[in-house]
Amino acid sequence: MQHYPTDKEIIKGEIADYWFEDGILVSLSKSIKRTVPLIAANVELVKQLTNNKPVPLLIYLKNSPVPDAETRKFSAAKLPEIYSAMAMVAQPGLSKFIMNILFRLKKPPIPMKSFTDAQQAKAWLKEIAT
Repeated sequence: MQHYPTDKEIIKGEIADYWFEDGILVSLSKSIKRTVPLIAANVELVKQLTNNKPVPLLIYLKNSPVPDAETRKFSAAKLPEIYSAMAMVAQPGLSKFIMNILFRLKKPPIPMKSFTDAQQAKAWLKEIAT
């Protein structure tokens, strides 16, 4: 279970909270059903945090309701606008389930990989970001 750092500024969003670590945007997902308006608002929040520059994301996933097809399509289309790569840290099986839902028919628009260990996830992001 990931906890909030005590030495970083936490930016609170509706679907996730964010902070920066070593040039990586870290996200703590919330258990809320994603909708197009929520995703759109989150994209704007991330763009503000990153000055409109795609950055690597380390996301700690939580179980949340499966979004509808329109929301999944919108979310997948917006990923490359805000992230250069995505490392997902979750319990075994959860990130694979999410990847299958979002990208079952086509490959992800950015490099994505799932992990159960945050240190391995960070190392992978740093490796592909250079």
